Amino acid sequence: MDELRRFRRALVAWAAGGPGAGEAAEVARELAGGGARTIVLVEGSSDQVALEALAARHGRDLEAEGVAVVPLGGATNIGRFLDVCGPPGLGLPLAGLCDIGEERHFRRHLERVGLGTGLTPAELETLGFHICVADLEDELIRALGAAGVQQVIEDQGETRPFRTFRGQPAQRGRPVEHQLRRFMGTHSGRKALYAQALVAHLDPDRVPRPLARLLTHV
Repeated sequence: MDELRRFRRALVAWAAGGPGAGEAAEVARELAGGGARTIVLVEGSSDQVALEALAARHGRDLEAEGVAVVPLGGATNIGRFLDVCGPPGLGLPLAGLCDIGEERHFRRHLERVGLGTGLTPAELETLGFHICVADLEDELIRALGAAGVQQVIEDQGETRPFRTFRGQPAQRGRPVEHQLRRFMGTHSGRKALYAQALVAHLDPDRVPRPLARLLTHV
């Protein structure tokens, strides 16, 4: 598992370019033959946390299975990561998760590296790339329900901060679902915290489709 973490760090450094990219590429190529079998490209760390938490609920350890879940640091970086991980680079099997607003970036670059032409959403899913509407937080909030999410917030000891957030002028009158989604993005690390907590509270038959199908694919 330590090697897979090193592999993930090497991929990020390689995709970033710069003076250390050549060395990072060598490390990634070396480690790719030592157990990494699939790379899952997700937009941010909260997506990684959610997928790994769901896998754990199913008794799976993705790292032990050789599945490297790699946050892109933003959907617009997908092209560089596909150059590194896909056919132009390591050529490993790929999968991924993106927001519906970023689908075009994923689709364009998947086609550019030779993984399809004129890809439809269904064809993206066949490739292993799944689309959240509007994003993963929105998917999880709809799956658990506003009341359920507020219970999770209470369990995390953040009822008062959430109440204060709801009282802000910009939030007054907005649907509670919108407030919940915005609240999760107000502090660094909060999205990841709630990604894990919300997945832990989901009924098995209420797991958002993109997340469930991605886990099945890998």
